[in-house]
Amino acid sequence: MEVTSLSNRLHDPFKTAFDSLDEFADLISQVLKCPVTIEDVNHRLLAYSTHDERTDPARISTIIGRRVPEKVINQLWKEGTIPALLQTSEPIRVKSIEDVGLSNRVAISIWKQEEVIGFIWALEIDKSLTDDDFILLKKAADAAKNKLLQLQTRKNKKEERSQEFFWKLLTGHLKVQEEIFENFHTLQITPSSSFAVLVFQFNENITSKEEQNISYLLKTNQRLKIMLYTIDCNQLILLVSAEGLENALTELEQFVQVFVLKMRDRYGVRDITPVLSGIYKDYQKIRQAYEETLSVLSIKQKFPCETKDIYNYQKLGIYQFFGLLLEKRKNEEYENYSLIKLHEYDQKHNSNLVETLEIFLNNDNNINDTAKELNVHANTLNYRLKRIAEIGEVNFKDPNQKMMLYLDLKLEKYQGI
Repeated sequence: MEVTSLSNRLHDPFKTAFDSLDEFADLISQVLKCPVTIEDVNHRLLAYSTHDERTDPARISTIIGRRVPEKVINQLWKEGTIPALLQTSEPIRVKSIEDVGLSNRVAISIWKQEEVIGFIWALEIDKSLTDDDFILLKKAADAAKNKLLQLQTRKNKKEERSQEFFWKLLTGHLKVQEEIFENFHTLQITPSSSFAVLVFQFNENITSKEEQNISYLLKTNQRLKIMLYTIDCNQLILLVSAEGLENALTELEQFVQVFVLKMRDRYGVRDITPVLSGIYKDYQKIRQAYEETLSVLSIKQKFPCETKDIYNYQKLGIYQFFGLLLEKRKNEEYENYSLIKLHEYDQKHNSNLVETLEIFLNNDNNINDTAKELNVHANTLNYRLKRIAEIGEVNFKDPNQKMMLYLDLKLEKYQGI
């Protein structure tokens, strides 16, 4: 018995030539006597065993959709399965998760040196895999490596072409509609009838490891169709489809918020600033859409508190026009008399009337909200407002004067005064 067991352990049934990963999946299934799927590192289905009717809802959905459903991926992250697979080359037993249609199975990562490039999943429908089966599964993962590397090389070349095309669109070097659509066709990408540009700005330049994590999140996402993406120093830039989205801007905002949360919770990357353009239909205007996102980032940098809940160019309101207003102010050499008087008073008496005025206007003249933000009593605030009215000759009942004060206060901050 001992000799037979040793012989089984030394025998490698996967040291054989195979034409396709589907053929190899069938071979693993025959050896282990259970259904098998092979995925890339982003959980896209590469192959599955075909000669077995035993299965579960998660596997059926994966085969139909050609990728693992996002709800299954999310659950496997929460349960700790995927983090474990990214750390070890040993097989991992995964217990049933009924909520997402997942029955008992065993998973193993396919490694290329220090990098995971794919996974093999074996369902334990009628039997539990033994220690000897685990050894065979490790041999299968090793045998699958070269085939996955070939697929990865082809995929990387396509991604390089895609990124080059995207940069031509972002910089306005492709302006002829027919040429743009021809490039989409060559890359086997179907352009949507409407689109938006999304930008995620990181605190520091994006590392190669973060790039892998970003790629994983984008390719396992099933909320949005991402047509193109690229990375520029500390920015991730996406071209996404808005086709079929009932409330496009709201759904895009939800997507960017979920992406930022996953980067934080899964990978510990914090302080990512997401922004998005308006919705466009003309692919010749991608550069314009991209410039909108850069405008939003610039405004958010200068007004972090006022714009903390603004992601979208459409919602910038008056901030859209600050560049034009500032230019007009410079040409006219205009100065706001009331603000000059208030600044002079603050400097002379070490007071904060200008700050009080700005917060009061930010809070739409609400006494209670302003007092709370300034951490002062309402009576103290009323006294300050009376002084502002006297010193700056401000009429708080005049909406036109209040609007001009609000704009000029923001323009001062925009210039860094």
